[in-house]
Amino acid sequence: MPGGPGPVLNRPLPTSQLPRDSRDTLFLLAVVAWVVLPHAANLPAWTLLMACLALGWRGWLAWHARPLPARWWLLGLLLLAMAGTFWSHKTLLGRDAGVTLVVALLALKTLEMRARRDAFVVFFLGFFTMLTHFFFSQSLLVALAMLLGLLGLLTALINANLPAGRPPLATSAGLALRMTAWGAPVMVALFVLFPRVAPLWGLPADAQGARSGLSSRMSVGDVTELALDDAIAFRVRFLNANGAAPEQRQLYFRGPVFSSFDGREWKPRQPEELVNQVLYRRPPASLKTQGTPVPYEMTLEPNNRPWLLTLDATVEAPRLGPQIAYATPELQWVMARPVTELLRYQAVAYPDFSYGPTAGDPLLRQETELPAGYNPRTLQLASEMRRDPKLAGADDGALVQQVLNRLATGGYSYTLEPGLYGRDTADEFWFDRKAGFCEHVASSFVVLMRALDIPARVVTGYQGGERNPLDGYWTLRQSDAHAWAEVWLNGRGWVRIDPTAAIAPGRVGSMQRLVAPRGLVASALVTMSPGLMQSLRGLWEATNNRWNQWVLNYTQGRQLDLLRKLGFEAPSWEDLVLLLGGLLAASALGAGAWQLWDRRQHDPWLRLLNQAQTLARARGLETPGVATPRTLGRLALERWGPAGQPLHDWLLQLERLRYAPPAPPASIGRPPTASALKDLERQLRRLNWPTRPT
Repeated sequence: MPGGPGPVLNRPLPTSQLPRDSRDTLFLLAVVAWVVLPHAANLPAWTLLMACLALGWRGWLAWHARPLPARWWLLGLLLLAMAGTFWSHKTLLGRDAGVTLVVALLALKTLEMRARRDAFVVFFLGFFTMLTHFFFSQSLLVALAMLLGLLGLLTALINANLPAGRPPLATSAGLALRMTAWGAPVMVALFVLFPRVAPLWGLPADAQGARSGLSSRMSVGDVTELALDDAIAFRVRFLNANGAAPEQRQLYFRGPVFSSFDGREWKPRQPEELVNQVLYRRPPASLKTQGTPVPYEMTLEPNNRPWLLTLDATVEAPRLGPQIAYATPELQWVMARPVTELLRYQAVAYPDFSYGPTAGDPLLRQETELPAGYNPRTLQLASEMRRDPKLAGADDGALVQQVLNRLATGGYSYTLEPGLYGRDTADEFWFDRKAGFCEHVASSFVVLMRALDIPARVVTGYQGGERNPLDGYWTLRQSDAHAWAEVWLNGRGWVRIDPTAAIAPGRVGSMQRLVAPRGLVASALVTMSPGLMQSLRGLWEATNNRWNQWVLNYTQGRQLDLLRKLGFEAPSWEDLVLLLGGLLAASALGAGAWQLWDRRQHDPWLRLLNQAQTLARARGLETPGVATPRTLGRLALERWGPAGQPLHDWLLQLERLRYAPPAPPASIGRPPTASALKDLERQLRRLNWPTRPT
């Protein structure tokens, strides 16, 4: 590995003529760069710039065989790294600050590799940096990238321990690959059986990097931005007999419900206005369901929110293992803490449902409140509708249908680019722009309903999805984030009304989505093969989903289920420890037995030499503990004279079989063939030994 300062040359050496130290250093720098690269999205820009400059500087020094920088350079850069970390994170502690420092120190340490000891520090810092990637993401891509980094670091570590000379990197890489393969069974056993004890097994509490397609509040424009985001929000697998999903128009996954409006922003009712808002273990008693239940399994991506997105309407609490789910009066399910890691749960929904208070409930009056001084033209429209002779005596359901007809026939459009709305968003939508995304439509619709004195509120969540034919999972993306309305109708309770469906029926009925303009490469691929991109994406997402289900979602509950299948009646983490300990002990005994077998079977030449030495000692020949065949033959002649000649000749024949076989020179030093050894063993048994020492 890298040594001290080398000779100063006027120009760089060709790659084939680089000294071994320089070659090994350049390879290690390339591996370190690969390990650091995935942190590009997680660390401050100055950290990556410092790492690139340090690695580039060290590579230039190795290529040109220049001396390493003085220690005062390193001290200054270290102080600069610490100051930058404190400036970026306002602390030197915690996940983000710690990872920033580790990356900076790893890069700077390469400028101090004067001996093998320094190189070992770089190796171990590299291994630690690999682990820090999983603080931010545990995706399949990150795992594959770190597997390559592991093989690279092992290759460099093996190469540093090889003897002098210029061993090819391919030899070290092959040995690193074999070592990884040998260690894979141990890794799998530890993964499957090592007890997962929350919260130590999960991500740190400051892992706040996840994105959510929804917000705790809704202003016009928020969900519009998310329509351009193709990231996955969650996956759903339907568990009924044939795995069929409900009708597309019923695929509504409920999130936050907004009832309070200040003219600019929608938000939930304050907790004090709803008695025991998050303390219900069941939905309200007014919930009535009918039809066939739909069991399903949800795999929710981290979103740093306590919401459990559920298919409308989920009656029983989702099964979360040791965690508890609570229901709000608006049929939303929540947890006591945010979802900061991949979460899988099962539930049962009834798409055909009704719920809500009876007439005269004081809470209904709150659902008709509007802020004063906003949207005067919308209020005037509501007043005109109430005075319209054609609607005289019409119930609230007829008024709702009249508004939906206006949306369907009044020239309104569904678009990603509605433009910037001003103060009176409902007025602008109904009379000026007549264009918007789902949140514009839902907000304006609810404002008009309230102006008509009909209780209404905004519901946000996800609608639709896309079925992956490879694994049968439905994938919902951030672009499937949606906003719709609920209105209260006498005798029916709260009724879902999706005003966007009146403008663009394909948004709900046939899953037609607005998409952002494609880039040049994506457009070319779609033009050449329209189904290619879809097939590739489906394949990748099915693979990534398997990773999520079998690796990231391998929880303590699944560990205990495995023990039940193995015959444990009431498994616990103690059983896991005992099983893991027994497996490790059995593996150790097996390895020891294999070593004994390997010693006897894989080098029978030594076994045969030891057998001859043992027989000679039994007849009085004093031999050293370790002796070559030629030494034993000489001692036999000295002790027995001509009577020792047969043993002497046999030992020389054994020596020639090992070190001078009648084969190509490449076979010298290799174990002899089994048949030749068998012949010598038979000769040893028939050998004429002296009756007693002379």
